[in-house]
Order: sequence, then structure tokens, then C-alpha cells
Amino acid sequence: MTAKTPAHVVTLILLTGIGALSMNMFIPSLPSMATYYEVDYRVMQLSISLYLGLSAVVQVVVGPVSDQMGRRPVMLWSLVAFMVMTVGCIFAPTALSFLIFRMGQAIVATTLAISRASIRDVHETDKAASQIAYVTMGMAIVPMISPALGGVIDRYLDWTANFWILLLLGAMVWLLAYRDFGETKSRSGMSLTQQFREYPELFRSPRFWGYSLACGLSSGTFFAYLGGAPFVGTEIYGLEADVLGLMMGAPAVGYFFGNYISGRFSQRFGINAMVLAGCIINLAGVGVSIALTLAGMESVYTFFGLMNFVGLGNGLSIPNATMGAISVRPKLAGSASGLAGAVMIGVGAVLSALAGRVLVEGSTSVPLLTIMLLTAAAGMLSILMVIRREQRLKLAL
Repeated sequence: MTAKTPAHVVTLILLTGIGALSMNMFIPSLPSMATYYEVDYRVMQLSISLYLGLSAVVQVVVGPVSDQMGRRPVMLWSLVAFMVMTVGCIFAPTALSFLIFRMGQAIVATTLAISRASIRDVHETDKAASQIAYVTMGMAIVPMISPALGGVIDRYLDWTANFWILLLLGAMVWLLAYRDFGETKSRSGMSLTQQFREYPELFRSPRFWGYSLACGLSSGTFFAYLGGAPFVGTEIYGLEADVLGLMMGAPAVGYFFGNYISGRFSQRFGINAMVLAGCIINLAGVGVSIALTLAGMESVYTFFGLMNFVGLGNGLSIPNATMGAISVRPKLAGSASGLAGAVMIGVGAVLSALAGRVLVEGSTSVPLLTIMLLTAAAGMLSILMVIRREQRLKLAL
């Protein structure tokens, strides 16, 4: 381990994993947190959507900053800020103060944007997509086990224990990054103002937006699921926190295998084919689930079990669409990574909040599944637009 060479794959997995852990480990605790702060469940559900919204802002800013200052210092200082905000969450006296510190935790989104940019710094497009797939495959273990772990902790300890664990793991990951995350990007030589002025070059690229929206809308089905699944599990199926946490990890199983397939075959079939296949599988999984529900044949096992296909589809589409967006303008890898991540998280924040709003007392899972179905369909249309655009460019040549 040395701070003068690119980070090992395990280091990148753990850096991206701490962000995933922060996002969903405490979700099974939302009902008990609402009771603790004496507020409605919907208030505590904002801790997901607000966190995702600010994560989008963080990624927009951190891309140009890391292009200008370098990846390493931005990564290390962001982890320090994350630990400070986690302490605030633990000792927050009111729901409002908790939500403020929770929003501050979104600074950890830096780890995802910079990890992806650092991979693109040292690899070409298809190889980088394969590398990112392996990183996210390892990261998939985190959302697979963290809701279940969080549910057990909530049942036998209390909700603050989840944040103490986040604080400890944040410190450990910071130490690992300090020892192993070498700089991969030379300073751009431009001021931050000049760096931000490079964004219009990305804004004018139809392919960048096509890849970003394919990624954001495909993953949006999962974020909508995160916003609505706690309600479906507790209010419709009557699950306890620990069982809910175990069930909610279902998409991560599919996501793990999807990323493994991407790592093996992205270089062979190309990123466009992988993204399209992922979007189709995503749409099919949600489509079957809503069909069973409308036919009165749904159960807790069909609802959560079919979410494996959402995860599988995301495992194929996200790493490949992300690398497509970053590779449209290689010299702007950090900015592109941040903006693409912001699109994904921003779409996720909106869908997560929407899912929380459409589910009211007496609801079935149909409103949630409808949102997921429409989002998955829009994601598939986005990658088809990219494929059509590339075909036109080839014909023009």
C-alpha cells in the first residue's frame, strides 16, 4: 500500500461502499425513529430523499473541484466532513436537526464520483466499464447485508447504534484511503471558475445526456423502491424491522450478479448492448410484479423476490451507462462523473420522495410499482436514443 499509486480495487470497493452503507443501513429504523422524535413517518422518510437530493448537488460540485485540485485531497477531506456530520446525527435533539445533519452526510457521495473518475483516469472506456463493474459488484454486498444488519441492530439495540457503526467505518475507510489512494489526476492548472465553465461542453452532448438518463432512470426504479418498500413491508405485509431489512436486500443479490456479468462481458459486447439488456430486464421484473398484483396473486415473496430482476438490470446498465457518460469527454472525466452521478441521484431523490407520497394508509403496492414501471420504460428509451444517435454519427462519417 502506498499513497503514490492508484488505489487497489478493494480500497475502491470500500470507498464506494461507505456511501451505500450510509444511504440504506438505517432505513429499517425509520418507524422507530419517527416514534423517538414523535413525528409522522413521512417526516423521517425525508432523510432518504433529502440525502439523495444533496448527494446530487455534491457530485455536481466535486467533479470540477477534483479535476482542479486532484482526487486525493478532495476524497480525504470529504470523509472527515462525513464523520463530523455522523456525530451530529447521533446527538441530534430534534427531527429537524437530525435531518440537517443527515443532509450533511451526503458529502460522502464524493467517494463514488471520485472513485469512478480515478478509474477512468487510468483505463480506456470498455476496460474502465469492466473495472467499475467489478468495483460495484463488491460494493453490492453492502446494500445486500446493511438493511438486514440495520434491522437487527434496531431491534436489539437502538437506531443510534447504526450511526455509531457508520462513524467507526468512516474512520477506518479514511485511514485506508490515506494509505492507499494515490493521485491519478494532475492538477488542471485552471481556476475553479474556469473548471466549472467546462460544464456547457457536457450539456451540449446528446450522448452524455442519453447515457446519464439511462443510468438515472434505470437506477430510479431502485430508488423508488427504497422510498416505498418500508411502507409496503410494514403496513401491507406486517413485517418486523429485522425481517424487513432482510427482505429489502433482495435487489442487491441481483445487482451483485449483474455487475459480475458486466465485468466479464462489457469488453466483449460493448457498453450499449449491456445497458440495453439491463433496461429490458429491469422493465420485465417490475412488469411481472405489477401484473401479479393486479391479478390478485401477489405476496410478500413475489414483491420482494421480483426486485432481484431490478437489481440484475441495474447491475448491467449502471456501470456501463456511467462509463459511457464519462467517456464522451475524457478530459472532463471528473466533471462528467460528478454530473452523471448528480443526474442519477437527483432522479432517485425525486422518485424516492414521490414513492413516499403516493403510499397512504390503505394503499396497495400498485402506486409504487406503477412509478417503477414508467421509470424503467423511460430508461430503456434513453439508451435507444443513444444507440440511434451513434448510428447516425457513423452514417455521417
